[in-house]
Amino acid sequence: MARRVVVTGMGMVSPLGTGVERNWKAICDGVSGIGPITKFDVSDFPTRIGGEVKDFKAEEYVDKQQLRRLDIFIHFALASARMAFDDSKLKIDPSDGHRAGCITGSGLGGLTMLEQYHRVLLERGPSRVSPFFIPGIIANMAPGMIAIEFGVKGPNLSVETACAASSHAIGEAFRYIREGIADVMVTGGAEAVITPLALGGFCSMRALSTRNDEPQKASRPFELNRDGFVMGEGSGILILEELGRAVQRNAPIYAEVVGYGSSADAYHISAPEPEGLGAVTCMKAALSDARIKPEDVDYINAHGTSTKLNDLSENKAIKALFGEHAYRLAISSTKSMTGHLLGGAGGVEAIFTVLALKHGILPPTINYETPDPECDLDYIPNEARKRNIRYALSNSFGFGGTNATLIFKAFEP
Repeated sequence: MARRVVVTGMGMVSPLGTGVERNWKAICDGVSGIGPITKFDVSDFPTRIGGEVKDFKAEEYVDKQQLRRLDIFIHFALASARMAFDDSKLKIDPSDGHRAGCITGSGLGGLTMLEQYHRVLLERGPSRVSPFFIPGIIANMAPGMIAIEFGVKGPNLSVETACAASSHAIGEAFRYIREGIADVMVTGGAEAVITPLALGGFCSMRALSTRNDEPQKASRPFELNRDGFVMGEGSGILILEELGRAVQRNAPIYAEVVGYGSSADAYHISAPEPEGLGAVTCMKAALSDARIKPEDVDYINAHGTSTKLNDLSENKAIKALFGEHAYRLAISSTKSMTGHLLGGAGGVEAIFTVLALKHGILPPTINYETPDPECDLDYIPNEARKRNIRYALSNSFGFGGTNATLIFKAFEP
């Protein structure tokens, strides 16, 4: 019999602030974390807005010696992991540290530090490149540093599947526990790529919103006048635990992880398959894994990036899989408030999905002013909704056509 897996701790850094409680309040209140980019001069860029983390103090979470040696995405991951451990009241006993593992996701890794040391190389020469440069930018240093910090000696992996990375990480961590490979997994993801190079790349793709004069209204998933996504940054980390172990140590239990699906569009490097066929396959696989029917699902935290193609494709996928039940589903995109955290999005959105189950409050899709006739489902416009739900689904889709779906269930002993 498969082992049951529950969420016992969570930590988060996002454009809405530091800490899960602060983020959840902002989400329920429909607050936007989008504003003008302040990290560097954006006057020459067509897009000058983003979801920057404003209140984060790395020195409160990261050893002083490591602050300059690690990229900021690792700072975010370490901070969120610390919050999750504190929330879970979890301590890893050295005698069974091999039964705890860590899998995190990141789309681009340490781009901030990479750009920094590229300038150093060009301006000051190779001798001035730090010996900590390579360890400071690689994606697997996030789970590596979490393992070092907390004595997690079991499976240790990083996932790089673009904007689906965090959700794939959580799904694989879930499988490790369910199949008996580990008893505890620290999982989720982090991203920090509001940098000149990343902004320039996405601007060249014409993927970003240019609503520079109204940044808080720029991210508007599924709405008729959406004109692109808004880059965000941050991290979401969850503690997953085998149910018996969690109960034995009297851990807080937020929800149960019951299903995970993964698929590929096999269609295009960046555009989604127009009819959402890859997303259908992915969601169907997650439902099968959870052993539930489409009509059992009450809420979907959608990928919903606020781009024309992605939102329409996801809308079609939901209708294709859920049929008439699609019109009874409550659906929202919390990216309307956080922006798109790329490889970190799945971790943050998994936490919001878990909290929706725990508290019976469904986050809204803000900036939903003019309905798009082609996106005709219930997207919980503008105001959070009180509703007790049993099953919730979270979607993440990435460049290369990679897809991930997670299914959570309200905890029932």
